[in-house]
Amino acid sequence: MSRPVVVLGATGSIGRQTLEVVSGLGWPVVGLAARRPRAELVELAARHPEAVVAVAEGPPSADRRRFEAGLGRSVRWGTEEVVALARIPGAVVVNGIVGAAGLRASVAALEAGNRLALANKESLVAGGPVVLEARRRGRGELVPVDSEHSALFQLLAQMDRSEVARLVLTASGGPFRGRGAAELVDVTPAEALAHPTWKMGARITVDSATLANKGLEVIEAHLLFDVPYDRIEVVVHPQSAVHSLVELVDGAFLAHVGVADMRIPIQYALTHPERRPCPPASAFDLVGRSLTFEAVDREVFRMLDLAYAAGRAGGSAPAVFNAADEVAVEAFLEGRLGFLDIAEVVAATLERSAVSELRTVEDVLEVDREARRRAAEVVGSLA
Repeated sequence: MSRPVVVLGATGSIGRQTLEVVSGLGWPVVGLAARRPRAELVELAARHPEAVVAVAEGPPSADRRRFEAGLGRSVRWGTEEVVALARIPGAVVVNGIVGAAGLRASVAALEAGNRLALANKESLVAGGPVVLEARRRGRGELVPVDSEHSALFQLLAQMDRSEVARLVLTASGGPFRGRGAAELVDVTPAEALAHPTWKMGARITVDSATLANKGLEVIEAHLLFDVPYDRIEVVVHPQSAVHSLVELVDGAFLAHVGVADMRIPIQYALTHPERRPCPPASAFDLVGRSLTFEAVDREVFRMLDLAYAAGRAGGSAPAVFNAADEVAVEAFLEGRLGFLDIAEVVAATLERSAVSELRTVEDVLEVDREARRRAAEVVGSLA
């Protein structure tokens, strides 16, 4: 069965891989969205002449006309136009927008009754109650794209929740696995961006190095699968072959194992519950392969426990965690903050932020703005 596809964040890593998968499936692309009018978007739009193109941040009018001339068709400008693409009836909406900016689109897709293939974990983490209410109200589908959550999604579909004792998320450990705090004081952004397994955007790569990304995934797993935090565990698995595991009440474990290739979970989010051939970038051979698992060094990589604490606090706390982390990572990448200070910024921002209830997108965005302001103050005091 073919379904129309909307790709939000089309020029990013997830967006480009999604378009590759969609091309292999032969499905139509009806919407492409990007943050800025870049040459990459012109290239992608040329391959999908039927797609409506939306750009969140528009340049002056003259530059818009030049961009549209190069594109060969008109563009819809502004964030509301990007959100409107998520409402195209009957579409599968792949949300690969980076950060909390993807929240409105996630809500719009679910309210329209569409399938939301969610690669933007921040929108769910920051606005969990709002996103889940939109799903209930619009009866849309929420299918995760992240490899770990896709693995859990597929494993849990095979069993009754009463059979589940524990969810286990695996972490590669990032580029600094095994290092002590003293060895991380002077690490550079270039070192943090050298991920051993995945090729990703700057923020998510730094988040992987701090284990903040795994903390976000813990919160996301709680929201997606309604499993208490004390039954969600993280282990370091440097080979990145086991994407997640489920422990059953009788002591058995079920694992989702395979090559580290994001096109596989992307395709499953599109075709679920069907499976289609999806040749990975490299073969997965069990022979000669070793799988190891390690405990997380929670004293060095403090972001994981900060995420658990924010998740357990609930309400606005996960949104504060996400916003403060984004501000701190940006400061680190710009050389204004040390690597270990990222956790200091997040901890201080959480401490200074009261927990409130989230009912609307505007509630989430206000918490996000205030958390960013407080985090910027903390960065200034540490810089």
